[in-house]
Amino acid sequence: MPNTPEPIRILLVEDDELFRLGLSVRLAQEPTLQIVAEASDGESAIDLACSLPLDIAILDVVLPGIAGVEACRKIKQKRPNLPILILTSHSSTNLIAQLIEAKAQGYCLKGIAAENLILAIRSVAGGASWWDAVATQEIQAAFTPKAIKFSSNSSALSHNPLTKREQEIISLIAAGKSNQEVADILYITTGTVRVHMHAILQKLDVKDRTQAVILALQKGWIDKNL
Repeated sequence: MPNTPEPIRILLVEDDELFRLGLSVRLAQEPTLQIVAEASDGESAIDLACSLPLDIAILDVVLPGIAGVEACRKIKQKRPNLPILILTSHSSTNLIAQLIEAKAQGYCLKGIAAENLILAIRSVAGGASWWDAVATQEIQAAFTPKAIKFSSNSSALSHNPLTKREQEIISLIAAGKSNQEVADILYITTGTVRVHMHAILQKLDVKDRTQAVILALQKGWIDKNL
């Protein structure tokens, strides 16, 4: 008989007790998911995230004491390989920018269908990223004149491994362009776009286009003039 896969071990951080209870009950119905700990404030979340064997932390933004974004940042500083999925009722360009800089791997709005949330949990725990449609729109809003500003001492100064062409392509992908649109703008074939995207994923050591865009935004490698 095939071996039963180990369940995904979850830390659930939510200050609304009724919402946390309902979510816990729903996730408990999934044999591949296991909530090993719960927290209702940021400080407890940090302590638990750094002391328990976990595969993912699900984190609200509005928490008593240390807020969710800062808790995410502190968890990532102490445990950089622990995936964090944000589940919140709040959305804004500024919030998305802060979550990107805090290195969250995913973002969902409360009210998401249960099956989609479960898919998001599995994806993020497996190393992929999950930014819902609202977050994607907010990320694209970063390309307006009021775009995300990176501080002069940020990672924007770090070494950029991308070639000029690869940077053009990832910038256009970040702006929401399809492979065909990228090809038309740069006067290349869609096959060439795919080859470059494969090289970008390899260089940045990420699994999908969304992760590549998020990392490029974090590093300041996006050309917003394209």
